[in-house]
Parts: sequence; C-alpha cells; structure tokens
Amino acid sequence: MLDATEVAEVERAVRRVAEEQILPRFGRLTAADIAFKSSETDFVTVADRAAEEELAKHLTALVPGSIMVGEEAVAGDPALLGAIDGDAPVWIVDPIDGTHNFVSGSPRFTTLVALAHRGRLLASWTYAPVMDLMAVATAGGGAYVDGRRVRVRPVEPTLRHLDVCVSPPIWWKPAHRDGFHRLSRHGVALSFFDTSGLEYIQLASGRRTAMVLTWELPWDHAAGLLLHAEAGGVAMAADGSPFRIGGGNPMPFLVAPDAETARLVLAALNPGDAA
Repeated sequence: MLDATEVAEVERAVRRVAEEQILPRFGRLTAADIAFKSSETDFVTVADRAAEEELAKHLTALVPGSIMVGEEAVAGDPALLGAIDGDAPVWIVDPIDGTHNFVSGSPRFTTLVALAHRGRLLASWTYAPVMDLMAVATAGGGAYVDGRRVRVRPVEPTLRHLDVCVSPPIWWKPAHRDGFHRLSRHGVALSFFDTSGLEYIQLASGRRTAMVLTWELPWDHAAGLLLHAEAGGVAMAADGSPFRIGGGNPMPFLVAPDAETARLVLAALNPGDAA
C-alpha cells in the first residue's frame, strides 16, 4: 500500500512529531501535565495526547480514507478498536510506549506506528527519540534497525537456558503467574522488560530470543510484531494459533525465533493446551 517514498515520509513524520511534541516535554513535566486512566500506574501525559493528535493529521492525510486507532483515542471511544478488522486502512499508534519511563525521566520509551488493512500488518515504525533509534519494517520487505537489516537469532530446540523475557511480576494475573513458574522450572533464563517497543527491537535484532506477553492491546504490539515477523520470527497465541492483531487471542501469547521454540514455551506455560 505504501511505496518506499511514502515509507520514508512516515518515518520523517514520526521523527518530527517526537522532536516537536515529545522531546521538549521530556524531563520537564509538571504534576498538571500528568493524568491517570484506569489506575495509578496507567499514566497519560500532555505529550501522549499532543503527539497522537499530530500523528493523526500527518498519517491519515498520507493514506486517504485511512483511520487512526490510537491508544488515547480508544481510551475515549473503545468502539474504534473494531476498525482494525474493517475495510479501511488503519494506523495503529502508541504515541509514547513506556509512559511510566517517560514520566520518570528514563529514555526507555518509544513511539509506535503500524499500518494495517483488514487485520493484516503492512508496515511499521518504532522510534526511541532520546536514543535516536529507528526500526522500520514492511510486509515482504524485511526488518531494519537504523538502516541495517536484522534477523532473529536461531536457537537449539530446548528450554533449558533459553532466554525468555516477560513483563514484571507486578503485572501477572494468578493464572499467568502459575504458567511462568512452570516455565522457570524448565531452567529458562527468565528476565523482565519495561517497554515492549524496545524489546521487540532486541528480539528482531537477535540480541534476545523469546518474549511472553499477557495483554494484547494492539498499539503495544502491532509495530513490533511486524518487525519481528520480517526478521524471521513467529507469534502465537496460547492455543498455538497465529496471533490476531484485532484481538480475541487466548492469553498469554509469545514471540519466538521459530515455531518449534514457540511451541516448547507454550507447552511449558500451558501443559496439554498448546497445539
């Protein structure tokens, strides 16, 4: 749907919005600039809202008839999520992935943008503005980080010492906690991530191996999933089916360098349930 010139135009728009709306507020937020959504750990800032509004203007103008499904817009109108499986092209956007880091002054946050049509991911951009780190992927065109093509890291088909990254335990539901404990008994090298956008870059670049996710909000995953897939990786829901960006996936889901590794992890998480 996008040619190379348009892919580059989206990258410029993402960089420009970060420069104008996000970076000037980084490390300078006041209490009045921060609000809470569903809980006291679910932040939204003036930078999130301003960046999403600006991205909506640029992106929907680039693809006439396209719709914006942004994290902040969906917070106000959850029905927007249905557009992902609809007939119009959809921009799936998280203006600041890792808002908790942004608020605390950590540079570990990203802007995530993906273009999808009828539930199929077509292109994605992941940008860490403080680090000036940009990852771009197009369906069938490969995955690139700072202009260099990347691939996932091949691994032996065993769980022992397998590098598996998961969300911090504070976010685990009881059912997920039991699964992670079962996985740990197999001797995996378990670690924790703080922002999905940066972790997808690590996985696609072959510096990390597998990641288990316990939520399916599309703006957190769309950009990274295409990047990871174009680097050769796979994503599976808990029942072994392909992950659907439009939602309704059995949880948790995971990304891995190959289907065999994915099934091994699933079998350890959910004995008897994985395909």
